[in-house]
Amino acid sequence: MLKIFLFLFFLFSQLFSAVYTAKEAWNHVGEKALVCGKVVSIYYAKKSRGKPTFLNLEGNYPNQLFTVIIWDESRSDFKNIQNYKGKQLCFEGTIESYKERPQMIIESPTKITPER
Repeated sequence: MLKIFLFLFFLFSQLFSAVYTAKEAWNHVGEKALVCGKVVSIYYAKKSRGKPTFLNLEGNYPNQLFTVIIWDESRSDFKNIQNYKGKQLCFEGTIESYKERPQMIIESPTKITPER
């Protein structure tokens, strides 16, 4: 019985991520989660290595609270990225840290949902 319980606990813990605001994300680096907030600005760094697109949450760069990164190799999967600007959205993935700022890399639009 204990084995079944542990198996189900592990299964459900992998299916359901914690939900954090952009401000709370900093305290959860390394966790898989949903991070929610308003997309304030979007920047496509087409001259940078990897041609990243940056979605800045809850503030413009360099004062954003959280950054979502879409690398160029995945960019074509995202239709109308500029339409995310001004929207309250949640992003699913692993919270990382880069230069003392929380961020998340996403590779699919299925990892983006409207904030509830």
